[in-house]
Amino acid sequence: MADHNHLIASKLTKQLTCLESMAVLLDEELTAIASRRGAGLKDIAQQKASLLNQIQTTDKELKPIIEQNDSSNEDVVTLIDNVNKQLSICKKKNDINAHAAHQAQLSVKQLKDILIGAPASMTYDQGGSVIQGDNKIVHNLKA
Repeated sequence: MADHNHLIASKLTKQLTCLESMAVLLDEELTAIASRRGAGLKDIAQQKASLLNQIQTTDKELKPIIEQNDSSNEDVVTLIDNVNKQLSICKKKNDINAHAAHQAQLSVKQLKDILIGAPASMTYDQGGSVIQGDNKIVHNLKA
């Protein structure tokens, strides 16, 4: 049984290490999104895919081993808790990054619309009603 628990602890430690690396990578991704470094984002995406593959593989290996384990070891329970906490942190960071990427995409679209002279823009007044506006800035712009 001790070998069983040791194997589980070893795989959980590997998974925790991958999740910690993922959290660092997600921080780098947010920095790249904020600074609009497209090339950096491509490298980060490849690293994320590799880490996700490792995490999923380890998870598949762990599932049958944990199901067969009859005893509960304090170290294993602690490692499972740590893996779950780190997974939650990664999910939260990923959600933040997705939101930041979406906001960056919207700001680029708005800038593009201004520069190409989109005929009208929509905004909202204090009551929530739609206000159509013309882009006078663009119509008077001579480049």
